[in-house]
Amino acid sequence: MTWRIVEIASNCKLELKLNYMVVRGEETRRVHVSEIAVLILENTMISMTASLICELTKRKVKIIFCDERRNPYGELTPYYGSHDSVDKLRKQIKWNPEKTCLQWTEIVRNKIIKQMNLLLKRGHSDQASMLAGYIEDMTVNDTTNREGHAAKVYFNALFGKDFSRDADNVINACLNYGYSILLSAFNREISSNGYSTQLGIFHDNMFNPFNLASDLMEPFRPLVDECVLDMGCDLLGPEEKRKLVDILNKKVSIGHNNNYLINAIKIYTKSFFDSIDADDISKMMFYEDEIHESNGFL
Repeated sequence: MTWRIVEIASNCKLELKLNYMVVRGEETRRVHVSEIAVLILENTMISMTASLICELTKRKVKIIFCDERRNPYGELTPYYGSHDSVDKLRKQIKWNPEKTCLQWTEIVRNKIIKQMNLLLKRGHSDQASMLAGYIEDMTVNDTTNREGHAAKVYFNALFGKDFSRDADNVINACLNYGYSILLSAFNREISSNGYSTQLGIFHDNMFNPFNLASDLMEPFRPLVDECVLDMGCDLLGPEEKRKLVDILNKKVSIGHNNNYLINAIKIYTKSFFDSIDADDISKMMFYEDEIHESNGFL
C-alpha cells in the first residue's frame, strides 16, 4: 500500500532509475516509487523525465503541479485507472439520480456531524446545538439546504461573524489550499476505481472536471478547517502548506480500524461505489474523528 506524500520544493531534476525516483538537487535522494501515493511539485523550476512520469502514472501516483505562486494548479490523471474502466463509466452514466440522492444525503449529514464535532471541540456549544437541529431536520437530497444553513453558522463561529468564504484573505487562501490537496486525493481514488471524476451525483458544473471528487470530499473538509484554525491564519507560507499537506498523514478510524487519512479516503471512496452497485446505503463507510479524541463526539 502506498503511503508517502512527497513534496518537492527546490530546483532539481527528477528521474527514474531501478524503480526509484531519483531527486538530483543540491543533494541526491532516492524514493522507491512503490511507496509514493502523492507527489507535489511546488516549484516551476523542477524538471522531470518522461519515463518517471509514465511509471508514476502507471502506479496511480497522483502528481500535483503548482504554479509560480506555489499553489496547486493542475494534476495528472491516468487514462485507464482500472482494467474495466469502460464498464465502470457505462454504469456511472446510468446511475439513477433518484437512488444516488440517498448517498448524497448521507454525505451531507456526515459533513454536518463533523462540523458539529469541531464546534464542540472548540467550545461553540450553542452553534453545535443548532447544527444538531439541522441534522434532525435533514430531508432526502437535502432539499431544504441544511448544508448551506449549517455552513453559515459553522464558519461564523470558527472565523468570526464577518467571515465570508468569498472574501480574498489569508484564511480562505489556506482553506482553498487544503481543500485542493483533499480534492486531488479523491481524484486519485476515483480514477483508480475506474470511474470518471467529471460526473458527480450532486455537483454538476460544466466547468468543473472534478464534480464527483467535490461530492465525496465534503465530510473531510472540517479536517482542513481545524488545521487552519491551529495555524493561526496569519500567513500561507511553505511551513503552513506543509502542515496542510500533512493532513493526509493524520490518523483516523474507519471501519473500526486505524488508518492514515489517505488510506481512509481510499476505503471511503470504494465503499461509496460499493453502495451504489449494491443499491445499499449501509455499505458507505465514513471516518470517525481522530483516534486520540474523547468519546464525547458523534
